Amino acid sequence: MTDNSLTIGELSRRSGVAASALRYYERLGLIRSGRTGGNQRRYDRAELRRVAFIRIAQQVGVSLEEIRVALAALPESRTPTRADWARLSAHWRARLNERIAFMERLRDELTGCIGCGCLSLQRCRLYNPGDELAASGAGPRLLLPPE
Repeated sequence: MTDNSLTIGELSRRSGVAASALRYYERLGLIRSGRTGGNQRRYDRAELRRVAFIRIAQQVGVSLEEIRVALAALPESRTPTRADWARLSAHWRARLNERIAFMERLRDELTGCIGCGCLSLQRCRLYNPGDELAASGAGPRLLLPPE
């Protein structure tokens, strides 16, 4: 640890993540800390970037286990570079594009119909003769991604 290291409270304030969540991330191996002579946690400032990456990845729908595997690929001997982070995040670009497409479909179709096949709307743009969508499964079949 360097003299510029952060306490858990400082890391929490800087990252916007509760101290309890930071301790959980540490137990999962997502972030690392050192200890002082008094056994207090100290985090390198580089851990701020890891916490930011965790928060963003979760927003995209990446599980903590997937995040753990991805972060394990980062170099331990040095602070990750922009190229390291770009390589890591590129793996989730397709997932993010799928979520964007889903949200756009939802935005465009939700006001008219959610594709539920209920036949309750007299002027449904997504007319469902004979409740054909029921054979596709439960829920809003026209909007949900295929299972």
